[in-house]
Amino acid sequence: MLFGKKKRRIEQVLVVEDEPLVAFDTEHFLRDSGFGIVGTLDKVADALRVIEEAPEIDLVLLDVHLADGSGVSVAQAAFSKGIKVLFVTGQCPGDARALAAGCLAKPYPQRDLLDAIDAIEAVADGKKPRKIPVSFSLFLQAA
Repeated sequence: MLFGKKKRRIEQVLVVEDEPLVAFDTEHFLRDSGFGIVGTLDKVADALRVIEEAPEIDLVLLDVHLADGSGVSVAQAAFSKGIKVLFVTGQCPGDARALAAGCLAKPYPQRDLLDAIDAIEAVADGKKPRKIPVSFSLFLQAA
């Protein structure tokens, strides 16, 4: 019997992160893990433009504190288009939980990022997540 790769619900990811090393590492890690990267951006204005124009984004990985404003406005734009949001930040915005599928606290091991994405996919498929990292909060109402 042959086993194929699981078809992912989340394939195309937009990374919005203003720490260059974190952005670079995240982009390459996700690409090496089989995800497509729509873009890696460090400004709210650029992220809003890409969300509006990009044909397919499945998930926005989003830092909350960006150089030119709050990532919460990016989360609002993504949410309004039905795009899932995963906050990756030092402090998760409590008032924005309804906009995101979850929050992964920085710093985190890269494996936790994959487990967080897997948990979001599981909930979206109506299943119970297999593993939820300690540094991850899953917001069931938005997942």
